[in-house]
Amino acid sequence: MGLTSWPSCISSACIFLAVFLILSKMPCEAQLSPTFYDDTCPTALNTIRTAVRTAVSRERRMAASLIRLHFHDCFVQGCDASILLDDSSSIQSEKNAPNNLNSVRGYEVIDNIKSKMESICPGVVSCADIVAVAARDASVAVSGPTWTVKLGRRDSTSSGLSLAATNLPSFRDSLDKLVSLFDSKGLSARDMVALSGSHTIGQARCVTFRDRIYNGTDIDAGFASTRRRRCPPHNGNGDANLAPLELVTPNSFDNNYFKNLIQSKGLLQSDQVLFSGGSTDTIVNEYSKSPKTFRSDFASAMVKMGDIEPLTGSAGVIRKFCNVIN
Repeated sequence: MGLTSWPSCISSACIFLAVFLILSKMPCEAQLSPTFYDDTCPTALNTIRTAVRTAVSRERRMAASLIRLHFHDCFVQGCDASILLDDSSSIQSEKNAPNNLNSVRGYEVIDNIKSKMESICPGVVSCADIVAVAARDASVAVSGPTWTVKLGRRDSTSSGLSLAATNLPSFRDSLDKLVSLFDSKGLSARDMVALSGSHTIGQARCVTFRDRIYNGTDIDAGFASTRRRRCPPHNGNGDANLAPLELVTPNSFDNNYFKNLIQSKGLLQSDQVLFSGGSTDTIVNEYSKSPKTFRSDFASAMVKMGDIEPLTGSAGVIRKFCNVIN
């Protein structure tokens, strides 16, 4: 273009063209979408749903385990299936982190689903998406809420063992620490309380609640006495013994968890701090009175959690096997 042409080019049309050319050279960030696999693997969601229903029907506890697996994945490096990777020469597995070891479960269910996916749509469906969808289907399998899962996550090629030690909540955490941790992931205190409501199902190991049932000052005496039957007072003796996180209806997704907290019957200290004279008491009260509100907020919080730092577009990979890098 010659100098004599510049005056005629200083127009809205030329400016628009210049901006378009600049933007067209910028990297495009892919967005998650509920319809991501509609064309590339249309049977993916039905296949996952069937496998999860089968797993939960065999072991009711698996529903809680699959929801928790998604949570522990997303809080370390984002929702990238990094938690599924085994130890190798290049990987220090998150499975060995203190809050995961001998605690997080459901890996074999995800591996089984991935095997099915590779048979029908090889190299298409990510392990990270399988974990996200399985959590939703696990909730539905125990009469919990459903939600629309956004898809298109890709799998990491690294693990975050050191991050798992600091990014995952502990059963010993204070309310302030929990609020701060969830806030760092873009989740509000209300999201935190709603997500904690998943403890309406599932079980905990004696080692995580022993101190509370023997030394706690904010626990119902009868409740503590009942829990001591399966949790001896000495460390190392009965550490792995299990107790339901919610005693009344431990296999159904409802709001009894919050009713228990009001009665000082939270099994873990990190449960009871949600109703301990602090900022989240009003939320617990609300959920205890309105199961509909709890279910709605839980579904919304699960969607927000699934949005934590996903790998999309050209980032990450689609693993052939969920427990190893391609």
